[in-house]
Amino acid sequence: MTPAEAQQTPQGSHNWGRWGEKDEKGALNLLSPEVVLAAVGTVTEGRILQLALPIKGSTSGPAPTTVPHLRGRPLPQHFMSVDGADYVAGTRPVGAGLRMADDAIIVTPHGTTTHMDALCHMWAGDSLYNGHPASRVRSYGATRCGIDKAGPVVARASFFDIPALRGVPYLAAEERITVADLEACGADVRPGDVAMIRTGWPLAWAESPEKYWSGQPGLSAEAGRWLADRDIAMVASDNSAISALNAHQGADESLDDDLHLLFLWRHGIHLAEMLWLEELSGAGRTHFLFVAAPLNIEGGTASPITPLAVL
Repeated sequence: MTPAEAQQTPQGSHNWGRWGEKDEKGALNLLSPEVVLAAVGTVTEGRILQLALPIKGSTSGPAPTTVPHLRGRPLPQHFMSVDGADYVAGTRPVGAGLRMADDAIIVTPHGTTTHMDALCHMWAGDSLYNGHPASRVRSYGATRCGIDKAGPVVARASFFDIPALRGVPYLAAEERITVADLEACGADVRPGDVAMIRTGWPLAWAESPEKYWSGQPGLSAEAGRWLADRDIAMVASDNSAISALNAHQGADESLDDDLHLLFLWRHGIHLAEMLWLEELSGAGRTHFLFVAAPLNIEGGTASPITPLAVL
């Protein structure tokens, strides 16, 4: 069955209409002031960990290729528009004895850097999340369910460190995370939590890009439903698609089991992908304060983010 042949509205459990017929924010509506205040209460050390992969160099050099990314995706480009040294064309002093340096950055978030998916990123049939018409996703941006509708995320995180649970540095490419795995992590999942999943897969990049591209471990469909049933606000993972990927960088699951459709389309649950969770793994915390904010990109299907764990 193709997306065009899929049901126009979700069957079974979903969040359509829960926060009104005009809602474009989805499960982030769960982050009420009371839920946020309770999340702040998880801070006990005052220590902050950055959970983002770096954006490196320009495509004229090898630096971007040293960071995990999906094969064939346009790499992020960072270069100096004015640096006062090796690239000075068109520059001018900003004052006596002073120079100015400027940057330029081009990023296609999906599959190339740490990012947050908007609810307009994937849908079935002719409708986005909550029944908004998919025809509102245009070449100039999405006028419904864009990343600009998400806003900042400040929430309690429940951390599922599956490699630590299994005693391995990272999961094998063909592995799927089960409900039993999630339950064994001992996290007390509450409504409004960010479910954070560690596969350890970015460590495979250090061995070789070919190994990283051989597939990816991820959540099983059953585990995804288990999380959605617990009223989470967001899912974040260190892999590229939340679900597992095959060697062609696609998902093997059917549309009924596709996790992007389950989370984004059916439940309005935003996704954050390609996080760096290795330092967090060593912190020994199951719950902590999670903070992230997408860029206010009008109509964007995603945005780069720098997630933070406040311990």
